Amino acid sequence: MAGRFEGTVVINRPVEEVFEYLAAGVNDRDFSPRVQEIVKKTDGPPGVGTIFVSTVKDAGMTTRREFEITEFEVPRKIRWAERSKNSITAKEGGYDLEPSGAGTKVTIFNVLEGHGIGKLIAPLALRAARKDAPAFAQRIKAAAER
Repeated sequence: MAGRFEGTVVINRPVEEVFEYLAAGVNDRDFSPRVQEIVKKTDGPPGVGTIFVSTVKDAGMTTRREFEITEFEVPRKIRWAERSKNSITAKEGGYDLEPSGAGTKVTIFNVLEGHGIGKLIAPLALRAARKDAPAFAQRIKAAAER
């Protein structure tokens, strides 16, 4: 069973700046404490087909994650899918951006899915992600406004 969580925040920066910051992909460490390292594995500017590989630590376990950009509409929309084979993955996720006064309204979402033993713990992971979603959105805001 897959489940979605999302968070929304208004960032006090123009939509083009926020899109560029989020599209870079490697800035995730600035707002996601679980991300230990993240690198872009493909050449060229970010876009459909770009691959990012990260090392994350969840519940004391360190795992490697691989994400592929599946949709990229400057400066409004970024979508990704996790390609790694972990017990819980982000089947799909993304950012939606829209102007909000002088700033940018950003909604982030992920659809989490359990695999194997992960099917048993996915509901717990989803509950924790939903609980943290507002704080996660605020961390994105703080990082993007620096």
